Amino acid sequence: MSSTDEKKDKPTTEETKADSKDWFKEEAPVATRHEITIGGKTLAYTAHAGKLPIRNEKGETEAAIFFMAYTLDTEGPRQDRPLMFAFNGGPGSSSVWLHFGAIGPKRAALNPDGTLPPPPYRPVDNEFTWLENADLVFIDPVGTGYSRAKDEETAKKFYGIEPDIKCLAEFIRLYLTRYERWGSPLFLAGESYGTTRGAGLAGHLINEGIAFTGILLVSTVLNFQTLVFSTGNDLPYSLFLPSFAATAWYHRRLPEDLQSRPLPEVLKEVEAFAEGEYVLALMRGDRLSESDRDHLAAKLARYTGLSERYVRLSQFRLRIHAFCKELLRDDGLIVGRFDSRITGRGGSGTGENMEYDPSGAVIRPPYTAAFNDYIRRELDYREDLPYTILGGLYSQWDWGKGNTFADTGAALRSAIEKNPHLRVFVASGYYDLATPYAAADYTFAHLGIDPSLRGNIEVAYYEAGHMMYIESGSMVKLKRDVDDFLRRTAGG
Repeated sequence: MSSTDEKKDKPTTEETKADSKDWFKEEAPVATRHEITIGGKTLAYTAHAGKLPIRNEKGETEAAIFFMAYTLDTEGPRQDRPLMFAFNGGPGSSSVWLHFGAIGPKRAALNPDGTLPPPPYRPVDNEFTWLENADLVFIDPVGTGYSRAKDEETAKKFYGIEPDIKCLAEFIRLYLTRYERWGSPLFLAGESYGTTRGAGLAGHLINEGIAFTGILLVSTVLNFQTLVFSTGNDLPYSLFLPSFAATAWYHRRLPEDLQSRPLPEVLKEVEAFAEGEYVLALMRGDRLSESDRDHLAAKLARYTGLSERYVRLSQFRLRIHAFCKELLRDDGLIVGRFDSRITGRGGSGTGENMEYDPSGAVIRPPYTAAFNDYIRRELDYREDLPYTILGGLYSQWDWGKGNTFADTGAALRSAIEKNPHLRVFVASGYYDLATPYAAADYTFAHLGIDPSLRGNIEVAYYEAGHMMYIESGSMVKLKRDVDDFLRRTAGG
């Protein structure tokens, strides 16, 4: 229960910071006391909601980073508690998904299978919070949440792989300093593009003298060559295929001999084909014989649930949005990109690509309403600026120089080589068509890391999607896996 529950509603005109000039005025974060009961055990904790300044080399404040932090009220030294910094990706996403989906003490309530319940939407206690084993700091990068640059021109300085990493690195340094946490075991948790950011941060901060105990990567993308469907890059076609097969299996579109087998067993067969015979066929291109084409079309149809004719018309190269539109077309349904278990209706029955992502549509309203209700009523943080859940920064993002794909895998390898105590936990969903699990597996198999350090990376798989925690069974498994990882690595 929050200590603010008994407070009467307050007028906002005197308390909010509607004037943008006031946003960069330094103020003490708002602190509130709370309790949560988990497994019969009551945990008391303090929440802080506020912002830290990001200054340039001249000492001028160029941005303010909004954060929400939770620290368990304990009698022991604060520095003995592990400290975890968490963020999402986008680029352009706030931290609300990890915050209100898996990690924080409150969550947005969905149906047990991750589908949309009827409104209204309010926050509920999260019995799966990671607060038991680590204090938590949720960071909203510039342009997301309540984080703002001083003006539009300055904001552009933060929209790119390298400046984004440097900005969050400065936030972490300043937080450790102001809250006297330099002696704590440090962890990073990122989701989606947040894993790109997390790997880059680990590589950057080790050179600044900040070493992490562990990194948790949820729905990973470090090397964008594994995801970007572009001319001359055949890699994604083979790496997406196992996730297409998982989707077809879930919706019962595979042949009976596959449909009757457990999903992990089916995927082993598909993975062997994808990284062997399929890769070789893609390399041959137009040089494939007609008999080879017949064989390849039959195999791809067998593993995807699509027709041989459609596979041929796609030149044996199946893309995400087309697959999501085609698989259940005869039923008038499209399947989700974030979570291909989830389906939706709408749009043209003859279109080539999905008109919207039904798995994105089911999570946006509950997370938006629950968070906006929570931040004022329970954290007592009053702000009239819109909390930007997910903005459109992707097209404005500076992905780096040169004709190459963005890749922070080398930064992660460097962090592990320089700090061989660093452990990495990777969580992958079988039904994730945004960052497919085979693409993450490929990336970690190609880090070029010394064999003696390969055991520093461990992977867990979940029968759910990009936000695997929206499915109740996967939420339980994720909590159990993370608890085990934190206890082993932090010595708790």
